[in-house]
Amino acid sequence: MTIAIIGATGQLGALTIDALLARDVAPADILALGRNPERLAALAQRGVRTAALDLDDIEGTAATLSGAEKLLLISVGAPGQALAPRGNAIEAARRAGVGHLVYTSALQAPTTILGLAAEHKATEELVTASGLPATFLRNGWYTDNHQQDFATAREHGVVANSVGDGRLATAPRKDYAEAAAVVLTASGHEGAAYELSGDTAWSYGEFAATAEDVLGTPVRYQPLTSQQEHAQLIGFGLDEATAGFLVALNANMRDGALAPTTGDLARLIGHPTEPLATTLRRWA
Repeated sequence: MTIAIIGATGQLGALTIDALLARDVAPADILALGRNPERLAALAQRGVRTAALDLDDIEGTAATLSGAEKLLLISVGAPGQALAPRGNAIEAARRAGVGHLVYTSALQAPTTILGLAAEHKATEELVTASGLPATFLRNGWYTDNHQQDFATAREHGVVANSVGDGRLATAPRKDYAEAAAVVLTASGHEGAAYELSGDTAWSYGEFAATAEDVLGTPVRYQPLTSQQEHAQLIGFGLDEATAGFLVALNANMRDGALAPTTGDLARLIGHPTEPLATTLRRWA
């Protein structure tokens, strides 16, 4: 059985390949598609089959996917520009006769207030319209996204943003990759949508307290208004569009968009998700 991965050279893709190999999938049964030639070469050295990815070339991508029984489509594409390449990937998979498409979507994509999820919802609709048997892995937030916060806590003893009392049910990227490997190597997941998130939601006040415990030095959380955060980000040298995007994202977090704890992720991987403190200790 060939398992193809579009987006294999990204962080989630690389971890998913690790998880597949850990589940005794033969390297030659994995087809890694990506745009980074150095990472593709490194995968090839491990025995994984590789191919350069050009989603503007639907026919070429379909030819590459020919014979693939399963396809993991990682949510490639920059925010605001992602629907076209994802749509091309879906059409290529349809033309190639892929038997099962697995798409990494966003937590509660059809109903969430999270601005980032709009393109995921639209992508899910394209997948459904394609007629391909599919599974949606609606990934929540990665704890890994907060490594810079931990570095800031270590260096300055303070973490400041506008998330306020908003709670985040995070898990490390490797837990989400393990879930993808489970779905790709087991039957019965076609037609399912899994709401994946960490077992426990934490606030930034709790993040600061956990960082303080791990580091052994004082750490505090400083809540900002959206206006204060915007000014701070501009002061750091960010452009207006990026600063506005981050402020809006943190407003979604403040309003609870990433707080749901469904238990789906732990059930899929068969063990609890990694706690925040454990992840921070790995970074210490």
